[in-house]
Amino acid sequence: MSREPRSDAVANRDRIVEAARAELSESNGAVAELKLHRVAKAAGVGQGTLYRHFPTREDLLAEVYRHELGQLVDAVAPLLAEHPPLRALSLWLARVVEYARVKRGVMAAIEASAWRELRTAQHHRLDEALGELLDRGKEAGEVRPDVDATDVLLLLGALSRIPESEWDRRVRTVLAVVVEGLRPESR
Repeated sequence: MSREPRSDAVANRDRIVEAARAELSESNGAVAELKLHRVAKAAGVGQGTLYRHFPTREDLLAEVYRHELGQLVDAVAPLLAEHPPLRALSLWLARVVEYARVKRGVMAAIEASAWRELRTAQHHRLDEALGELLDRGKEAGEVRPDVDATDVLLLLGALSRIPESEWDRRVRTVLAVVVEGLRPESR
C-alpha cells in the first residue's frame, strides 16, 4: 500500500526542480556547470534530501525536462484565452525558446536510451499543445491551413543548430521567420 507523499516532501521536490531549472538557465543550459550542491543550497535543502528525491544527476535532469514540458503544455489554454490565436502562438513559441535552451543541455547529459524513453513518454503532449494553437489559428484565419505541428517542430529544430555564442542574437529572428511563415498567403 503506497501512501501520498508528505506535503513538505512535495514542496522540497518542487523547490529542487525549480532550483535546477534556474541553474540551467543561468548557465545557458550547460549541464556540466550544474552543481548539485548549489542546487540543494538554492532549494533550501540538504544534499541528502536532494539525493533522496533524485539519486542521480540524470534523474534530476529528466524531471526538469518533464517540468518544462508541463509548463509549456499548461500555458496554451491561458494564452488562447487572453490573446488572438497567432499572438498566443507567438508568445508560446517565445517560451519554447527557453525550453529549447534547457532541453539542449538535458539532451546532452541524459544517456541516449533514457532520453528516447523520456521523449517517447512525454513528447506527444507538446505535439498536442502545438496542434491546439495551430487549429485555433486556422479557425481564425490567422494560420495557413496546410501547416501541422510536425511542420512547425521541424522548423523549430533550427534552434538546436544555433551556436550558444549567437543564441541571443539569432533566436528571435528565427522565431519571427517561423511565425511569418505560418501566416496565410495573401493573394
